[in-house]
Amino acid sequence: IPVKFRSCSHSIEQYPTEEFLNAVKEIDNATTAEVADFVGCSYDLAYRRLNELSEDEKITRMKVGSTFIWNLM
Repeated sequence: IPVKFRSCSHSIEQYPTEEFLNAVKEIDNATTAEVADFVGCSYDLAYRRLNELSEDEKITRMKVGSTFIWNLM
């Protein structure tokens, strides 16, 4: 496995996708910061993982001011 993917897999194992989906499900109009707190990860990791889920059409993203709001599809 190339080195660049090792840390990514570690993040996926430590913070499963289901945790991010569960956070978005449990928090009404979830912000990136709220999801990061819920999952227990950094804001940057939450933002990257939420973007991936949005690109995979599992959640929606709406920008309100400077904040992103995430919801299930």
